[in-house]
Amino acid sequence: MTTGLPLTGERTVPGIAREQYWFARHEVVYRWLESQVAGQTVLEAGSGEGYGAAILRAAGAQVIAVDYDEAAIRHSCATYPLPHVQANLAALPVRSVDAVVSLQVIEHLWDLRGFLAEVRRAAKWTCLSTPNRLTFSPGLERGKKPTNPFHVEEFDAEQIAGLLHAAGFCDITMYGVFHAPRLASRPRLIAEQIEAAVNNHWPAELEAFVASVTTDDFVISREHLDDSLDLLVVAS
Repeated sequence: MTTGLPLTGERTVPGIAREQYWFARHEVVYRWLESQVAGQTVLEAGSGEGYGAAILRAAGAQVIAVDYDEAAIRHSCATYPLPHVQANLAALPVRSVDAVVSLQVIEHLWDLRGFLAEVRRAAKWTCLSTPNRLTFSPGLERGKKPTNPFHVEEFDAEQIAGLLHAAGFCDITMYGVFHAPRLASRPRLIAEQIEAAVNNHWPAELEAFVASVTTDDFVISREHLDDSLDLLVVAS
């Protein structure tokens, strides 16, 4: 019997009611990718707990889960029936794949340019997502160390496009993840969760609301990227 990975703030894990908002906010991108990866060979770089790789596999992709963290790989390998490799993301352990998917990872990487060069070498196309610095850390200037201790750097849409162009990608399309109407009607939802976590006091109504969040509470759009919660890019 496997046990879940501990919730440290570094990665999102399923099955925790108070984490459900963040989990659904990540899961919606995997669901959006389902139709695009069917029948393809996909390497997930920074696969973490493994739920995302499992979603892509269920969608019909042949998936290789790759993560640098030994505990994450050990847990994922014991939980999800797909190939796993522990490796540095700046040296991807494959010769070629159809796609590299890496969601909510690039903000953690010390050698982002090395990673993007490896993605360009190994994959025909890639999908990356990351928190939008403009809304995730308002006021944080480009290149400055984020408050989040697990983030090396956070980005805006123009930065991400520039990094991908520099790595040799030509066809680049940017999207944003946004709150759908139910969450948009509660503009302090993120602040409410942060306050509850910091004070270790969750009002019952807030906890129930957060636990009810699903992927239907988010939308993906190419409009108004600077206002998005997370940035999503597909490049080839």
